[in-house]
Order: sequence, then C-alpha cells, then structure tokens
Amino acid sequence: MDLANKKLYFIITAQPPSPHTDIKAGEICFIDKQLFEARQKWNNTNSLPVVCMGTTWDVTLDKVLLVPLPRRSAELLLALESNEERLLALNDGKSLKEASSLSTGCRVYVEYKEQWLKGVIRYIGSITSGADPITGVFFGVELQGKDAGKGQNDGSYHLKTYFTCPRNSGIFAPFSRIKPMDEKPSAPSLPIQSSLSMTSTEPLIVGDRVTFFGDKNVHHGMVMAIKDEPDGKMVLISTDKDEEGKQGGEMTVPLDCVIKEELLNKDETEKMDTSQSPEMGGVTDSEEISIGSLVQFIVGEKLAYGIVRWIGYLPDYPEKSALLEVEEGSGVSDGTYKGKQYFKCPPQSGIFVKLSSCQPDDRFSASKEKLFNGQSDKAFIPVEEETVPPIRTEDVSRRLIGQMKGIQGHCNSCYMDSALFSVFSCSSVLDSLLFKFTQHQTIQSILLKSIVNPLRKHGFVSERSVMNLRKQLENRERCPTYTTDEKDPEEFLSLIMQEILSLDPPLKLCTPSGNGHKEQSCYYYQIFMDYNHHLVLPTVQQLLEHSFFSNSLKLAEVPACLILTMPRSGKSFKMFPKIIPSTELDITGLLAYGPQPCVLCGQLAKEECADCFRDALFSDTGFKYFCLKCSTQVHSHPLRGGHTPRILNLPQGFSHSDPRTPPREKLELFAVLCIETSHYVSFVKYGPQDTDWIFFDSMADRIGESNGYNIPEVRACPEVGQYLHMSLAQLANQVPREMEGVAKRLFCDGYMYLYQNKSMSLYR
Repeated sequence: MDLANKKLYFIITAQPPSPHTDIKAGEICFIDKQLFEARQKWNNTNSLPVVCMGTTWDVTLDKVLLVPLPRRSAELLLALESNEERLLALNDGKSLKEASSLSTGCRVYVEYKEQWLKGVIRYIGSITSGADPITGVFFGVELQGKDAGKGQNDGSYHLKTYFTCPRNSGIFAPFSRIKPMDEKPSAPSLPIQSSLSMTSTEPLIVGDRVTFFGDKNVHHGMVMAIKDEPDGKMVLISTDKDEEGKQGGEMTVPLDCVIKEELLNKDETEKMDTSQSPEMGGVTDSEEISIGSLVQFIVGEKLAYGIVRWIGYLPDYPEKSALLEVEEGSGVSDGTYKGKQYFKCPPQSGIFVKLSSCQPDDRFSASKEKLFNGQSDKAFIPVEEETVPPIRTEDVSRRLIGQMKGIQGHCNSCYMDSALFSVFSCSSVLDSLLFKFTQHQTIQSILLKSIVNPLRKHGFVSERSVMNLRKQLENRERCPTYTTDEKDPEEFLSLIMQEILSLDPPLKLCTPSGNGHKEQSCYYYQIFMDYNHHLVLPTVQQLLEHSFFSNSLKLAEVPACLILTMPRSGKSFKMFPKIIPSTELDITGLLAYGPQPCVLCGQLAKEECADCFRDALFSDTGFKYFCLKCSTQVHSHPLRGGHTPRILNLPQGFSHSDPRTPPREKLELFAVLCIETSHYVSFVKYGPQDTDWIFFDSMADRIGESNGYNIPEVRACPEVGQYLHMSLAQLANQVPREMEGVAKRLFCDGYMYLYQNKSMSLYR
C-alpha cells in the first residue's frame, strides 16, 4: 500500500471490537480519507474498513467502537508500549495537549527508574522506522543540574545520534513520562481524605488491616503498634511489601494518613451498589457507553454526571463496573480501588459504579439530532426560573472549573459563548439587561432563564440554549446567518443591548463644541490610534488615553460598564504584538466635568495643558492637569514656553481656594475576550486576589465528528496574576510561546476588555 501521498484519518479502538478478531482495545488504526468520506456519503452501515498499525490488510469494525485522533495525538500514543497505557493516556486530554505544545528547548521533568529528573528537550520525533504511515514520537531529554549523569545515553539510540549531550545524561521517553517544568510531579494523593480517617469514629487497634501511601505507591499492611509522638499519633505497620518491594518491611506512618481496609472497601462497595432509579432503564454492556462517554447516574435520590474513564471487572465483584470521573469533592477516590490505580484523577473525583446504573447523559444526546437538523425541541432546554446572582469567589473552583463547564459551543458560536460567559458568569454590572421592561420578552427570558441562571447555578449551559437564542435573533433581525456564521462579539452585545433590550447606552462621550461640549452615546468604544505615538508595549490605560487625546474626546460621566475593543482588525491585523491589561483603569483624567488633581502636587487642578500630553517627565499617563503654582513652574522652562494651558471650569461645589484633594475615579477589569486566528476565548477576573483568574474555551475539546459535540472547559490560570506583577521591562523580555499556561493568549491576543464600576453592580 503506497501511503506516501495519501491523506489519512487516524483512529484508536476504544473497546475490544469483537471476540472473533485479534484486534484489541487501544490499537492505532488509519483509513484513507477519500474512502472514509465515500463510506460516510454512500454507505448507511455503521462499519468502517480500517488498517491497524503493523498490518497491511483492512479490518471492518463498528464505528461506535472507534475514536478519531489528530495525527499528532496518534503519533504520541503510538510511542506507548501497551494498549492499556494508550487507553489511559487517551482519556488524559491535558497530557496529550501539553505534549502536542512542547518544543525543543522546553524545560521538563522526565520519569526514569521511578524518579522524576530535571532536563531540557533536545529532540522530538521518531526513533524507530517501519512501513506504517506514522511512527511513535519520542522526546529526547538532556538531564541537567544535579540530575546530569543519571540517564541512559548520550543522545544516541541504536547507533544513531539524535542530539548530543554528556555521557548518561540523555533519555528518550514517550509523552506519558514527560511533564512541563511548571507542573512538578508529586506523589499520588490519598484516595480517601482524612475526613474518612479512623481517627474520627473507630479507633485503630493492633491487628487491623490498613491502607496508606508511601512516597510513591499505595501500601497495605497490619497495625503492629500505635505510638504517641511529639508530632502526634504514629502507627507502626508491618507492610505486605516495603518501599523496595521486599516482604515483611515495617513503616511508621502518621495516623491521619491511615485508613482501615474494611472502611475503604465498604465505602467503594456502597458506591458501586448505588440503586438504579426506576425511571432510568439499565444499559448493561451497552454500545452507547464506552470510555470517554458522558453519563448520568443516581446517587441516593440525586442525579449526578460523570465521564467514563474505565470499564471492566473489579476484584471480587461479579458485575461489569465503570470508573467515573466526577466533580472534585463528590467522588471517593483518585481512581484507585484496593490498591490498584485504574485511572488517575484528582483526589475525591473518582467513583466506581455498576455499568448497568449508568445512562448516557441526556443533556447531550436526546435532542442532539433534532438540533443539528435545525429543529428546536424546547422540552430539552433546561430552564431555571429562580434568579441567581453571579458565582461567588469561593464557589468558582467547585462550580465552574473543569470540562463540561461554562457555555457549550456549537457551529461558530464562540463569539457569543465568550461574550455571555465574560459578562454574566461572575459580574452583575449588566444584569439590568435581564430585568428591564422590553417588548422582546422571549429573547430576554431565554437569556435570563436558559443561559444566565443555569450558568450561575450549575456552572454549565448546553449548546441548545445558545442555539435557541441565536434562532430568536435570526428571526428578529431577518438575518439567515445567525445560527451558522461567526460574528464579532461587539456586534452581538450591541444588538442585545440596543436593538433587543433597549438598554440606555452605558458610555457617554463628549467633544469640544463652541463654548461647551457636544455629547454622544455608545455601547462600546473602539480604540483608534494615530501612527504618531511612541508606544511599544502599551497598557490599556495608555491606549485609551492616547485614543481619547487624538480624537479630542472626554467622558461625560463615570460609566457603569466600559467595553473597549483594541486597535486591530479581527485576525488579519494587530497594531501591537502585546498589550498589557490594566487591571485598574484610572479614568479621572478622562472626565470632562469632574474635579482634576494636579499631576505634580495632587491638589485641585485649575489648568489643563494638551501640549504636555506626551511629556513623560511628570507622569507615565496622558492628560496633564496642574494647579496654578505648578503650571507656572512647569511652563517657565524654555522647552514649554510655547504651550497654551487651558483654564478648567471647576465643578459645582469646588472653588479655586478649595484645599480638598479631588477623588480618583477608577474602573475594575473583569473580563477579556481574546482571538488568535478565528476562535474567541475569554479570561475572567473572578475575585480580589491577583491570581483569581479563569480561562474559558467553549470548544476546548470535541467528541465525534459531524454528529459529535464540543466540550467546553473552564480552567484556573493564576499564572496571569504573576505576569501582571512584572515590570514592563520584564514583560518585554517574555517570549510568548514560553509563557506559562495560557498567559500568552491574554497578552498577545486581547481583543475586547470589559471594565466595571462595582458600586453600580446589581449585587454587592
């Protein structure tokens, strides 16, 4: 088979396809793109002829058992030795994404002989050859510092040199043994937290069988003694195996880190025996549920949701079971059962249940086909009648962080998803939109009850709710592309605020006109810059001031919400490669009628000098206001002798002899929408701490192709606060692709900045 010039789709078998074939779960396969598209178009069967790596013949497999892979993911997974490793890694989407973004020169940890060693990536690529269209991708790492010399080679493998490093300082490893330096590997977490420790209800006694964690692995053993030490109670345990794997070792462990095996097993068994709801039919061994499926199940009387991470038979339990990853804190383990790790997930995020008690998550199944065919089925759109305030700072991590969080994207909706999430998830500054009287009550009701309330109460909004809103807008505007095409977020927000809900414009601008000012109102402000500026690495504060100055603009009043779009044209043009977000926007100098402080002494200013605007001697911000004394001193200098300061009209209540220092008016940044090429994402500042930032992507991942669905994700990004604390010189030296986490997207792709006056928020 000549594969050199063919376009291929890559696939992994996610379940054992059939007892009548040698193909096992975890095999990497491929299919010719033309053949795949032809089968999709002309063949109504649910099977595909695929070729497994290492073979040259087709095997026809059921499509429901196959998971599509990007080429890079297939190459990374192919480097893993066993099918089991591939299946586990497939479900760790974060590791796959991180590995795909790694490049030579990145500092990483690499696992070797059960140790995590520090090093630098020197090579990424194949170290094997064959007739298959792709080969496994490995990472060649040069160990550094105290770990130099602890490796296995000098950058050579099978007599071929891939990179050069000192002897025994090179390691070739698959991505599963590589971690970025900012994610330091740690010992596994205790599967049951200390709240389940026997110190609380049933005291340990000599002879009890217990489970505990050492430096790396879970251990089992028998209690030999319990001792009172200065640091607390310690338990002497005779282990089944010690840290070196020898029989009969003894370890002393803090009492809080020990749990009776019978309690652990009892707790897991109780979770597995979760009763099945009468309304939910069993799905034992159903093709509908496989690894990666989104499912719902009953815990007590409550409906819960999770992602299937493992399916199989547990020791001493006859029914087929599933390990589900659920919201952190609502599970009972980290994917470990009786000492064996079936899938690694955060502590208290794993739960074992009977497979027969699981149902496909009906939030993403029952109405999907109708929705894709353009048919609205209101019965499947969740509605929250009760008004819900924005998500509180202390609830964000529990309610909003994770996959299937935020607003689910569908069909070029990212501009709307990001805008709605930014405006409503953690802020109430525009909540007046949701309650003011309007003739378009249907659209307002959808926005409030099907999007904002569910987002704030559950941390999730399905694609159906947003599509319903888009259809209503499409009908209202007689625009046939609202459900299919991408728009600009400012176009959408202006439509909602102005045309649909008739909100008074939050922004009132004024320009000099005769003896007074001419006022105009708008819903957002587009920053325009002339090319006669000295800014290289600008802040939002500087951009706004320069734009107001060059366009002779001032603010007529302090806005409740200020929406700014940057000097760029979508994906085609950016005036600045980086923009520094101003977390606090000082608009005092932009106000046309407010009292102004002198930029030198801080007292009440009497004059403004436009000629001093670009003079950084007094201040690194733009507009320059002076008291009479400071103005005389400043303009006595020969360089400023030709300046013509303008007398300010003092606001009512202030006199020229007033000793008061005028207050400063500031707005707070609460969200940023970003676009790199054609996809919008957003950052939200959700709390008072510098590190209280989250990142939202409505299409972070996807399951399935044309009949699949997007997986939205919200993640914490405290690294943003660290960069915002840097000086301009430090930020200028940051290489974007080397910035930690998602910070690069905030600094390099900022498109719309949203500021609020918190004193005007609906909820406080």
